[in-house]
Amino acid sequence: MNYQEVSVFIIYLLFMLSIGVYFFFRDKNQTEKGYFLGDRKMGPWVAALSAGASDMSAWVLMGLPTSIYALGLGQVWIAVGLALGYSLSWIYEAPRLRSFSIAANDSITVPQYLTNRFMSSSRILQMISAAVFLVAYTIYAASSIKACGTLFNTVTGLDTTTAMYLAAIIVIGYTFLGGFSAVSWTDFFQGLLVLAAMLIVPIAAWTMLEPGASANIDTPNYWNVFSSWQDIISGLGWGLGYFGMPHIIIRFMSINSQKELRKSAKIGISWTLIILSFAVLVGVIGRMFIGFDESVNNNSLVFVVMTRRIFSAIISGVLLSAILAAAMSTADSQLLAAASAFASDVYRPVIRGDKASNKEMLWAGRIVVLVIALIALYIASRPDAGSIMSLVSNAWGVFGAAFGPAILLSLFWKRATFAGASCGIFTGAVVDIWWLMNMADTGVYEIIPGFFAGLVVAYVVSLITPKPSKEVEELFDKALAMTNE
Repeated sequence: MNYQEVSVFIIYLLFMLSIGVYFFFRDKNQTEKGYFLGDRKMGPWVAALSAGASDMSAWVLMGLPTSIYALGLGQVWIAVGLALGYSLSWIYEAPRLRSFSIAANDSITVPQYLTNRFMSSSRILQMISAAVFLVAYTIYAASSIKACGTLFNTVTGLDTTTAMYLAAIIVIGYTFLGGFSAVSWTDFFQGLLVLAAMLIVPIAAWTMLEPGASANIDTPNYWNVFSSWQDIISGLGWGLGYFGMPHIIIRFMSINSQKELRKSAKIGISWTLIILSFAVLVGVIGRMFIGFDESVNNNSLVFVVMTRRIFSAIISGVLLSAILAAAMSTADSQLLAAASAFASDVYRPVIRGDKASNKEMLWAGRIVVLVIALIALYIASRPDAGSIMSLVSNAWGVFGAAFGPAILLSLFWKRATFAGASCGIFTGAVVDIWWLMNMADTGVYEIIPGFFAGLVVAYVVSLITPKPSKEVEELFDKALAMTNE
């Protein structure tokens, strides 16, 4: 065990937990809106980096670089797709979603927004959405917890399962205590750390490469970007996920003003483009620096091995904390988004109604944070759980296919209806899961058929159902005017 690295890890984890404690005592009387959306007071830097950090989980430091390390530049299309999708979501979706969510009765969750956007009294959309949230976020959180366990095991020799529990306790702690504000501020600091690590490690490794290091890459077609049409289509398909990823787009809703949203967009897009570009470099340079090692590939450790070979224990401890940062910043956002969906979209409207007090709503959300984290721990600790990258891709596909089409139509098409959105969400999720279970051997990522099936169904059902009422159309016009202010 390297005690210097472990000491850095402990200091880092205590710092993250202290942020949750701070916001717990600062906001003792916070409201439901404060706990789940930070009272829409997030500044541009915090909103942008927390959105990026909540997206770029440990897979961007472990999963994606290792895929490129092992399989070659054909995997670069994932980074290209993500860069395009993230940029388009900030430029086109974010301004409208912020203003539309305010116009739609100041909605604080994605399901609540969709219901209020169509002025529906039905709770079916919220119930369908909450079910998707709970299933997908549990799988997504499991990938982050698994990454923490793998890292702790590699660095300290601590049992992987024990390490998972330790990381989960920290994440649950500050999410449970501080809510959205704590999650956003921890994600802000973690986003800075991830950026620093992704810049430093590949550049340092590049300067240390021996002459002829490229000979370590002897895999046929490693440099072939156009390795297969499935890689290209599936990689670009990852970008579709951004339009429906609740824990990311909720940041769009939390920003203080349209002016600050534009600043956030520039910051967020720049941060993400740098991170994705250097994730690719980590994979390629790692292959030249290390050579192919099956244990590195199986455990997604290319970034870890490079860092420990280059730097002293204290510096490597700081840089490897970036993996913890990436994993934790995504897990906390997922837990909070799932908790808000249950508390605001199921517990209050279906179970308790108007009897639910503000304090009761906060505790209902906190209990869901705990329950989902425990189930995610169980999934992550199973030997057949799958790789970090596979867990992320499964959850990412469900969210993008289910919510992306419904949200986009609600923002850009006045004729969209509540029935269309509900059917689109259901169809997108079902087709995505069906494709994963039955058509995975085609090599086409399940989000693609799921997304377009949901889009077509949402569009067709909207056309064949009665057009929106005058009040709904007026809400659309009001929100659009707010966007253009």
